[in-house]
Amino acid sequence: MQHDTETGTTQDSPRAFGWCAWHKGHAENVRLIDVHEQGSGVGGNLFACEPCRETHRLVPLADRPL
Repeated sequence: MQHDTETGTTQDSPRAFGWCAWHKGHAENVRLIDVHEQGSGVGGNLFACEPCRETHRLVPLADRPL
């Protein structure tokens, strides 16, 4: 008996659900855009969803050249 073990399509990057800092709401497929390191103030990470990345021409941190 043969079983189908593949449940979906393969993508280059993982999908995540989180907060989009650009439209200020929850969204699927958010990617890390910028990291604000903590010096003397508040640090944090900025994530953006796919529609906001396209609209604002944002490049995810992992996709930028070194």
